[in-house]
This record gives sequence, C-alpha cells and structure tokens, in this order.
Amino acid sequence: MVWKDKRVLVTGGAGFIGSHLTKRLVRLGARVSVLVKYRSIIDNVRLSPVWDDIHVLEGDLRNIDSLRQFRDQSYDTVFHLAAYNHVGDSFLHVNEALLSNAVATANLLEFAPEFGRFVYISSSEVYGYQTAVPFSEGFTPFPISPYAIGKYAGELYARMKRHVTNQPIVCVRPFNTFGPYQSERAVIPELIVRCLRGLPVETTEGIQTREFNYVDNIIDAFVMVAGMSAPPADQVVNIGSNREIAIRDLVRRIHEATGSKSELRIGHLPNRPTEIWRMCADNERAVELLGWTPQVTFEEGLERTVAWHRRYLDVFHQPRSALNEL
Repeated sequence: MVWKDKRVLVTGGAGFIGSHLTKRLVRLGARVSVLVKYRSIIDNVRLSPVWDDIHVLEGDLRNIDSLRQFRDQSYDTVFHLAAYNHVGDSFLHVNEALLSNAVATANLLEFAPEFGRFVYISSSEVYGYQTAVPFSEGFTPFPISPYAIGKYAGELYARMKRHVTNQPIVCVRPFNTFGPYQSERAVIPELIVRCLRGLPVETTEGIQTREFNYVDNIIDAFVMVAGMSAPPADQVVNIGSNREIAIRDLVRRIHEATGSKSELRIGHLPNRPTEIWRMCADNERAVELLGWTPQVTFEEGLERTVAWHRRYLDVFHQPRSALNEL
C-alpha cells in the first residue's frame, strides 16, 4: 500500500505501540491524526519527534461528546489502540477497564468518521486459560482479567459490526511487545531499569513462559494488515513470533545483557492465582495472509532496548542531566 497523503487516525497514538505506529506512518508520508487525552507535548513525550507533523485531537472515547469532533471527517484507515492496558491493575479498576476497552470501542464504531479500513488492536490476553500451545485463532477465548474481558468485548463488537454492515473491519491479536518508550510497569523495561540501576530483582520461580516481540515487528504487521486488498471475513489474526521463553530465563538474559550486579531473587514472590503458564502464538495465518515474519530477532531487539534505556536513564535519573537542571 502507498501511504503517501493517506488520511489516517490513530487512537491511543501517544501510547507505547501507538506512538511507534504514528512515527512509522509519518515516515511513510501519511497525513496522521492522533487521538490523545491531553493536547500537550509534556504528556505525550513519545510523540515529540513528530509533534509538528501530526494533527493532535484531544478526547476520551468513553465520552460520546468527544466523538463530535469527527463529524464530517473521513479517514482512509483507522487504527484503534486506545485502551486501559494494565492487566494486573485492571482488577483494581474494573469499571475503567471495561469502559475504556469495551464501551469506548462500541462508541467509536457507532459514531466514528467514515473510514476505508478499521483495524482493531485486540490482545493475546483474550486467550486466557488454554490447554495447548501455541494459541491458534480457532481457540475459544477464556479471558481471565477485567482487561482481557474488555479487550475481547471490544473485539466481539468490531466483528459484529463487520458481519452486520460488511464494513472493512479487521481484528488483530498482538502478543507481548517490547521496545523503546515502554512503561516501566511492563516486565522487560522494569527488569532492564532495575538491572541498570543495580537494584534487587524479585520474581516468582519464573517457570511460566511468554513470547516477546520487538515493537518494529508488530508495527510491520499492522501496516500490512491495513494494506491488504480485502480484510479476512470475520477472522482475527495473531501477530507473534511463535517463540516462547521462561520468565526466569528472561531475567537472567537481561541481567547478562546489562552487565548488572543486581541481586537476583528468583522465586522470592508467590505465583499469581490467575497465572497463565504458557503463552505463545500460532502465527501461520499472519504468514499466509500478510507474508509477515519478524525481521528483528528477540536478541537484537533486546540489545536495542537495553541501549535505549541506558540513554533514558541518563536523561531522567541522573542529577547531572540537563532535564533535571531546569
């Protein structure tokens, strides 16, 4: 697909994945609008390199009034990433998670501007408890957190709209993603930062497995999905590497990659009562439909991410940083 001068809307464009997608689309020549909660560069620092190249919209999709600004607007593609995105905290903020992930998606689809393609970004978390890996799109989801239930409800609404209206809507389920600008509340940046700062690292016994995908690979797939001649009818598409790693091995690998002297306390924490013991993507559909395969290996992505966090700590954690002298 040629993106030059295409009109694109990215909801949640200031988020970790959304900001990477926004910057990629700008580089491709698209005319990008992003929906964020506050029209402020301080609150949306991830977008600072392209702030003057995008159209920034302020709004909250939980509030239908926010959608009035889309009246008479049209976009070639809408990427819907806006969401409440913390699995663990969603148990403490059930209402917010459900409103942000389910109701907001329904609001957008009911009152959205005209679009040529709508890409709903679901989550691998919708699979929840399964008895086999890798997770295939044909599995029946069993979400086990308010976050996952909200994301799955949003996905079901999007698929319903596709079925009823025949609008060009497609749903993708990205698996765990990592890279620069990710919040330290996610496992890889948390581990990197603690290791770089020499802080103790406490984990469960870490036998559970996950797969981790470098963010550029995930963005490649999103762009390919939007560029398909026709989205797959009432199908979802996994975006993942089909390569899993035990959390304890991840901890040791990051400890080594950072050259850290942090004390590793593996097994110090209890397992979560809702733990998913293995999570890995069956990515055959993405390979067949999109011709997509990860271009950046996990090892290279981790190296890039560690290097980025070294620079990040120099800016945000060092007293000598110019930022802290202001």
